Amino acid sequence: MAAFEYKALDAKGKNKKGIIEADTAKQVRQQLRDKGLVPIEVNQASQKDKQNAAGFSLFQAKVSASDLALITRQLATLVGSALTIEAALLAVAEQCDKPKLKRTIMSIRSKVVEGYSLAEGMQEFPHIFDHLFYSMVAAGEKSGHLDEVLNRLADYTEARQATKSQLRQAMIYPIMLITVGVLIVGFLLTTVLPDIVKQIAKADQALPASTEFLLSVSAYITNYGFITAIIILLSLIVTQRALKKPALRIRFDRALLNLPVIGKVILGVNTARFARTLSILTSSAVPILDGMKISGDVLTNLYIKHGVKEAADNVREGASLKGSLEQTKIFPAMMLHMIGSGEKSGELEQMLKRSADNQDNELDAQLKMTMSLLSPLIVALMAGMVVFIVMAILQPIMQMNSLVGI
Repeated sequence: MAAFEYKALDAKGKNKKGIIEADTAKQVRQQLRDKGLVPIEVNQASQKDKQNAAGFSLFQAKVSASDLALITRQLATLVGSALTIEAALLAVAEQCDKPKLKRTIMSIRSKVVEGYSLAEGMQEFPHIFDHLFYSMVAAGEKSGHLDEVLNRLADYTEARQATKSQLRQAMIYPIMLITVGVLIVGFLLTTVLPDIVKQIAKADQALPASTEFLLSVSAYITNYGFITAIIILLSLIVTQRALKKPALRIRFDRALLNLPVIGKVILGVNTARFARTLSILTSSAVPILDGMKISGDVLTNLYIKHGVKEAADNVREGASLKGSLEQTKIFPAMMLHMIGSGEKSGELEQMLKRSADNQDNELDAQLKMTMSLLSPLIVALMAGMVVFIVMAILQPIMQMNSLVGI
């Protein structure tokens, strides 16, 4: 039995759409006719989602982290209440008000009804449930603690979304300041300055060096600004394509880690994500090697991801987790000491969680300190540029007034 999405007309000619479970599309059409509906379109939900996933990613309807965390927690509550997986999925789908998500849940339920596991059903939708998600669900099904694993996944999804939101909010204010500053400077250079200088030029007066410099900048922006913007855009596109090559991307990501402020933020985000992911995987009975592979896959920095892969190879050969991570020379000393302590005491998952919490706290402090320094610096820089432009405009006017006074 599969889930089918339909579009039909009722007796009054109004459009109706929804999802029906049946063995074939023919059965769906017959069920619709029995209800007094005229079927217009019937598509199997899983096939439609796969077609959407294969399309251009810009036009895909994304599932937000908050929605994913919500349905995961609902599923955990229902499974913990001794409902079967099929019944729990049906209940979650019935109270879901987003068509794409509802269609996905019903498709997973159809796979479960056919005899597949919940993890195998989720694996059909990798654009929604990543490797970490269905690997943990598979481990939870094997261990018999699926509800606990789903709750951990919901916590992890919410924490990951909170980190993204924190980083996004930290960047909004500086970007707004820079944008407003650039617009003001551009307006002064391309509109105000040339008009004033034209009036001064009629008086046959020599211009100060600062005014001459700004006139050159203004002329360049007016004559070559559009071409320069195109060149910059093309350069960004070429750079983005070049960074798809793993060797270049690794070198680029390594260079990012060496930047004064940004490097610490990137390192903190990735190391905290690695520790937290590995913690919930080990607590869900996922083998350490599989856990390291999955934890590496969720990292955004390819250099750190490559280091984790090398560490996993060393662990496979018999080395300790702490020693393997220490050889990468990436992870903070505090995290390594806590991991080593966890290995010796047999409380690795707890120590990984604590190290992730510690990294999150350090990241939060780093972001607050960066914002406290960066925002005033940007304001001072923009104000300095505006003052320089205003003075370059006022100097020839003041000189002309002094000549008139003489």
